[in-house]
Amino acid sequence: MTVPLDFLAQLNPSQRTAVQHFCGPLLVVAGAGSGKTRALTYRIAYLIRHHRVDPENILAVTFTNKAAKEMKERIESIFVQEMAQQQFGQRFELLGEYEQRKLTSQVYKTVTKKLWIGTFHSLFARILRFDINKYQDERGRTWTRNFSIFDENDVQSLIKNIVTKKMNLDDKKFDPRSIRYQISNAKNLGVLPEQYLQENPGYKGRVIAEVYQDYQSELAANNALDFDDLILVPVRLFQQNESVLGYWHQQFCHILVDEYQDTNRIQYNLIRLLVTNGENRRESWDWRNRSIFVVGDADQSIYSFRMADFTILLNFQTDFGDGLPDEDTRTMVKLEENYRSRENILQAANQLIENNSQRIEKTLKATRGLGEAIYCYQADDERDEARFVLTKIRQLRQDNPELNWGDFAILYRTNAQSRSFEDELIKCNIPYNIVGGFKFYDRQEIKDALAYLRVLANPADTVSLLRVINTPRRGIGKSTLDSLLQAAQGLQVPLWEILQDETSVNTLGGRAVKPLRRFVEMMQTLQGQLATQSAVEILEAVLEQSGYVFDLEQKGTEEADNRLANLGELKNAIQQYQEENEDNSLLGFLGNASLASDLDDLQEDSEKVSLLTLHSAKGLEFPVVFLVGMEQGTCPHLRSLNDPLALEEERRLCYVGVTRAQEQLFISHAQQRYVWGSQETKIPSQFIKELPPELLESNRQTRRHTGGREQMKTRSSSASPRLVVVPWRVGDRLVHRNFGEGTVTHLLGQDRKLNLGVKFPGLGTKIINPSLEPIQRLDS
Repeated sequence: MTVPLDFLAQLNPSQRTAVQHFCGPLLVVAGAGSGKTRALTYRIAYLIRHHRVDPENILAVTFTNKAAKEMKERIESIFVQEMAQQQFGQRFELLGEYEQRKLTSQVYKTVTKKLWIGTFHSLFARILRFDINKYQDERGRTWTRNFSIFDENDVQSLIKNIVTKKMNLDDKKFDPRSIRYQISNAKNLGVLPEQYLQENPGYKGRVIAEVYQDYQSELAANNALDFDDLILVPVRLFQQNESVLGYWHQQFCHILVDEYQDTNRIQYNLIRLLVTNGENRRESWDWRNRSIFVVGDADQSIYSFRMADFTILLNFQTDFGDGLPDEDTRTMVKLEENYRSRENILQAANQLIENNSQRIEKTLKATRGLGEAIYCYQADDERDEARFVLTKIRQLRQDNPELNWGDFAILYRTNAQSRSFEDELIKCNIPYNIVGGFKFYDRQEIKDALAYLRVLANPADTVSLLRVINTPRRGIGKSTLDSLLQAAQGLQVPLWEILQDETSVNTLGGRAVKPLRRFVEMMQTLQGQLATQSAVEILEAVLEQSGYVFDLEQKGTEEADNRLANLGELKNAIQQYQEENEDNSLLGFLGNASLASDLDDLQEDSEKVSLLTLHSAKGLEFPVVFLVGMEQGTCPHLRSLNDPLALEEERRLCYVGVTRAQEQLFISHAQQRYVWGSQETKIPSQFIKELPPELLESNRQTRRHTGGREQMKTRSSSASPRLVVVPWRVGDRLVHRNFGEGTVTHLLGQDRKLNLGVKFPGLGTKIINPSLEPIQRLDS
């Protein structure tokens, strides 16, 4: 069916150009708030409706699970609205409940169910469920399709055990966390243990390479992968098995990647393999009915510590595109119209980021009014800063009834900066949420329940088995478990195989033989129910038969009640997952839970003030933003001050913070701040000086030059600063940077809210804000 003519009416010209692109490569440089999600979703819909692409031939990679869910919902909305008009002649919202359910079900079955939309990790974990049995690594290690995905705690436990017990190393000299970080970085660069040793031949490098090698063996013994393996293993699989790569290359004809500036080298290799089928010669690439469509913004690349490499985006034109200059290229589109922030916020952001050299030139263009001036507050210390922020939040909420607590965000460079704001929020009895705090899936009772489920799905998962075998306590002691585990390692079999053998348990179990047998019998019974019971029913059986719920109920404490409530929420999570996903198996849910992000759980419309780091703020927006702790050595961070490339990333981080604000932006810094128990003198961040001074108001006394005249701007130290300027009068002459010379014809409002009616020859009368517009008063 041909798409109706008004299908793309909601898109601006640049978005329309991107959406209508069919085959071949395209880089969409999408500025903050420029509607990139709209472009992505409409492109997918356009491929399906206009070009008749089968939804299962589309692969769309998002940065978070939350973004994937939003994209699916938007695509569903596009199709149900169109079908409502076609079948019933009215908008979907006006239909009855039965008609709405019917259309939604139809769209789900024919479109959204078939689409492959998700994060790199979730999508390629799904691919590995099909094909990991065809893979073996460089040491011949193999995995089966029911592999577990180890979270960070599992990984840290494995590595610490290797360092301190197997290799008997001093964990102060060889910090397991640091080694884990090195191994993760190596995997994200596609570096295997042998190559790591070649590149790091010293003693420490040899130790890390040995730990890396043992760690991979432990993962294979547990039939488990870590997060990094979910990308590295598909790359290795595709490189060693042409038929597997060929199958998925044919499957995914149209590949879309969001947040392309945040990809790392191994992710880039994965996308390149799928797009080119492993063919390196450009002349051999066949773009018929095939495309690679990436969306990103080098100015918002802030994850180098995760090995993200924004030069991958900068090199897209060389790698895939036509390589022509911006004004001539047909493989790049820029989205520069911003639908999020007020004009003064965008002007500040544009001027700030122009100080960076490694970027693709673009300018955010406002589609909304000027808005309030950006206010910069100089605090005496961190307590004064926190009091200012909280006073302003309460005042704004009182003056603007439409605002709720969830409309405010406090952004800082490091997590440690949250304390003073938390203290004030608690004093004021204001609800708040720390983004990046303790995640739901990191809670003890949730990890225990998931460990039971992981053992049922993958009995070779010894890490999970050891977590639950004596949880709740069954009288199975550590020495007994050590004996059983040592026997399993000696025979090179999973611990579960030893436990299932009655003779082995009788020999090694000691006084724990009976509880061991009861545990094994319980788990075997539950395994027998996997084929016939739903995941929720399995969870209920686990919690009941293991005695876990009974144990919590017996404690009768408030903490125990909270843990029981969390287990109830886990049931809800499983139920919701099964309703929303085609792969509604227990394995599918376990993989989804392992990959859950704290950002996926954030409710932007919640009735709580959000406290979060600048890194966590990426992808979010708030009506009112407080950018706090803007001091040299904090933002930009001390480590970046002598490194030009690191300093540019810090500036991008600040740019991300500025562009989170929709209506108002406040910036603050302190003259004194406690650091490691002693008070230090601080100076304002250089990024404040890089903002246009004519857009800033402050509680400090400053001077600025205007057309050869020096004007004094006196600021009040109160939370509601007032600006005293030379008064404007009707008849005053001025020159505007864009409109030329004009004459003041009207004075509208007064003080900070004064606007001028200015008549410009040939342009008519325009209403402008004299404190924000690029104007200069002319002598009479």
